[in-house]
Parts: sequence; C-alpha cells; structure tokens
Amino acid sequence: MEIADIKDTNPSKSQLDFVSVDASEKESDDREWQSRELKAGLHPLKNKLVFWYTRRAPGMRTQTAYEDNIKKFLEFNTVESFWVCYCHLARPSSMPTPTDLHLFKEGIRPLWEDSANCNGGKWIIRFKKAVSSRFWEDLVLALVGDQLDYGENICGAVLSIRFNEDIVSVWNRNASDNQAVMALRDAIKRQLKLPHSYVMEYKPHDASLRDNSSYRNTWLRG
Repeated sequence: MEIADIKDTNPSKSQLDFVSVDASEKESDDREWQSRELKAGLHPLKNKLVFWYTRRAPGMRTQTAYEDNIKKFLEFNTVESFWVCYCHLARPSSMPTPTDLHLFKEGIRPLWEDSANCNGGKWIIRFKKAVSSRFWEDLVLALVGDQLDYGENICGAVLSIRFNEDIVSVWNRNASDNQAVMALRDAIKRQLKLPHSYVMEYKPHDASLRDNSSYRNTWLRG
C-alpha cells in the first residue's frame, strides 16, 4: 500500500492554528459527551473503542487486499455499551481460520501505515488454542478499563486465529521509546498473569513493512 506524499513540509501559521482549534474542539466535544453519559447514569470509557474483523481469504497476499478486507463491526464508548456488544460477540474458538479480530482506539485503523501506528510496533504472545480465548478476554477487559501502564501509548490489540495456534499482539505508538515498550511488556505480563513459560516477542511495524510479515523475524525480549 502506498503512502501519500506530504507536499507541504512547512505548514503555515493558519494551518497550525486550524489544527490547534480542531484539537480543542474535539476535547470540548469529548467533555460534553462524557457529561451527557454521566447524566444518563452510564459509565463513559476513557477511550472510545472499535472492533474490526478480517477474514483472510485465500490468495489475499497484498497489503491493498488486506486493507480492503478489514471491516469495522462494533464500536462503543461506555461500560454498558461494551457489555451489550461483547455478550453477542462470537468466541474465538467458533471463528473460522485464519481470522484476525482487532480492538483499537477510535480513529486508529489496524494497519501498520496508520499515522498512529507507523512509528510503533507490537508485543506478540503465542497461545495454544485451548487457552487463547481466556487470555484474549482478559486483555480486552484490560484495554476497556484502561488498566495497562503507559495506556496513552497503546493503539490497540489483535487476536490472530490460526490453524495450530492463536497469536495475541498489543500495538504501541513508539517503538523507539524503550522504557515505554518494556513497561508495556511488564504490564501485559502482570495483567494477564502470564506464566513464566511464555515468551514475549516484539516487532516494530517498519520491520513488518520491510518483510511483509506480522510475526516472522521478531525480537525475543523475554
């Protein structure tokens, strides 16, 4: 997938003012939304979240084909709306193989090239199929409840359902911030109560772009 060229590398003051105003308006809208939800007796989440689904069809080898097959199917912004959605969501064990299930913050697409992801990477954990559903659910609840350290650095998570194993990955914004990367690893281990026998791997998204692979040539980091 080609990334559009940036034609104006020196934005004018008016452009910067527009960005500043736009961000301010978004913050104001978010505050108003949270106020309305609280008055309605609901419990707003810190982040609005979106579920995406990808069914990897045979022959789907290009990034363009992959992007075309990503479908948004659920979004929620309160504890109550999350449970309404999640209670009707099929469990990983009943989903076809191969399939990817994505949970990302609103405004971030589950693509390496997305502006929120392009400088980041992901922690990877491989699970036997018999236990993957439990660990995935624990991770989903941690993301919904904003329970992981350096939560502002997290973009989302992916469950990749494969023939012989299932793979869980947590995507972060900045692969070069070693402190945040390692703190996220520790938070995932702690939150999932991950047994010591599990090895976590890390891979920057720019490396994935170079070798066109999500899970090959990873860094083993314990």
